[in-house]
Amino acid sequence: MQLLHAPSSLHLSFNNSRPHSEKSFLLSSVCCSSHPQRHQKPTWISYKRSVLSSTTPKSTSASTSAISSGTAEADVLKALSQIIDPDFGTDIVSCGFVKDLQINEALGEVSFRLELTTPACPIKDMFEQKANEVVAMLPWVKNVNVTMSAQPARPVFAGQLPAGLQTISNIIAVSSCKGGVGKSTVAVNLAYTLAGMGARVGIFDADVYGPSLPTMVSPENRLLEMNPEKRSIIPTEYLGVKLVSFGFAGQGRAIMRGPMVSGVINQLLTTTEWGELDYLVIDMPPGTGDIQLTLCQVVPLTAAVIVTTPQKLAFIDVAKGVRMFSKLKVPCVAVVENMCHFDADGKRYYPFGRGSGSQVVQQFGIPHLFDLPIRPTLSASGDSGMPEVVADPLGEIAQTFQNLGVCVVQQCAKIRQQVSTAVTYDKFIKAIRVKVPDSEEEFLLHPATVRRNDRSAQSVDEWTGEQKLQYADVPEDIEPEEIRPMGNYAVSITWPDGFSQIAPYDQLQTIERLVDVPQLTPAQA
Repeated sequence: MQLLHAPSSLHLSFNNSRPHSEKSFLLSSVCCSSHPQRHQKPTWISYKRSVLSSTTPKSTSASTSAISSGTAEADVLKALSQIIDPDFGTDIVSCGFVKDLQINEALGEVSFRLELTTPACPIKDMFEQKANEVVAMLPWVKNVNVTMSAQPARPVFAGQLPAGLQTISNIIAVSSCKGGVGKSTVAVNLAYTLAGMGARVGIFDADVYGPSLPTMVSPENRLLEMNPEKRSIIPTEYLGVKLVSFGFAGQGRAIMRGPMVSGVINQLLTTTEWGELDYLVIDMPPGTGDIQLTLCQVVPLTAAVIVTTPQKLAFIDVAKGVRMFSKLKVPCVAVVENMCHFDADGKRYYPFGRGSGSQVVQQFGIPHLFDLPIRPTLSASGDSGMPEVVADPLGEIAQTFQNLGVCVVQQCAKIRQQVSTAVTYDKFIKAIRVKVPDSEEEFLLHPATVRRNDRSAQSVDEWTGEQKLQYADVPEDIEPEEIRPMGNYAVSITWPDGFSQIAPYDQLQTIERLVDVPQLTPAQA
């Protein structure tokens, strides 16, 4: 192997209380920029990958079985591999969706479970139908039983998360960094759109100075409750969505200094019993100060949705927020331009001008833009306590939020997949594979080189900068025991000596790389 140097580059009050066809079936998905018909549900695919787990079929007598167990299982998996994930171009077997495969060859019965990544996937019926069809086409199959399920909610983040956040798959920040642009409206309607798709959803209102959630929803219980045994907060609920806001803490709006506000937000968010959630939507407060930074650093945000209006002034403030998320390695996946136009007398009017949303998309490379018109019903629904997507689920506004929901689900799945596979260890060639998210380049690193480049206090003296970890201290044949993602910016590598190294992507890109690595097969290794 040769080494090639990489280019440098306060206290809260609560209440206590037949032969199969060889063709593949590409299931159609809705692009985020498309607009489905009003009465037609948009469809998209589920992306989260898992390890294929198939149960070995019960052995039967070789004299009475016309097909061997191995051949029967191979036939079923080959049939199912005709169903292709349209966005990643990978079949559902390779994606790891097929679970608990059981085959009774004597009776010609096949049963299995398709474990999708989120219960919000509306294409699950198409998955079930197509899986039934392709397996039933096998000549020896007489009966097919397909069950659908979703993976348990869990974060990709590998750090020590507060207990309340350990069963949340995706945390979405809805931000504008400017007040009055409709951020809370977007956050609430997005959350209820995701819930309408079948996901388990929560909303956290992070604006302590002016909480909007108590006005925009109408839960029967308008006070948060405390679990005295666990000293945790029990969220209130409305239409199946879990809700937490300082406005539900019995003190209305807060009058306090910044450091106290950060502590309140931290307490509300991290000590709440959220349970299993597919998506937690955070309604971020305006600005880019201590509160926003606290949220971004305490919580492993999956992605952000940016809300703006057509005015230039709105763009200036939004740009600050996008830069903040970029610095904190939180990808912005969509821009919502609110109050962009209205229709009257057969014409379309743009009272606040045009182009702010497009400018954000073009300048910062955010891939998706959604327009929200000026509608009296949207404003009225926010005041009435009934979200617009619930009050008029077939209306134009609901369709826009449906498209936004599809986009958020799609982008979150892509981000999770990229992060979970960004850094892996290839035991056959004894090298660490690195493919940083949003990069097409893949490169190899020698494990010993990565270990020697640790910059933590255990390896480098914080005061003098003197190297404490010496070259000879790391054996050349060292191999990582575990590599886990650390949010969207780094991985945690556990070594045989028990040391856990935090390796940021930016650092890995500057380490000497391996070239001319022989591609060994498992048998050779």
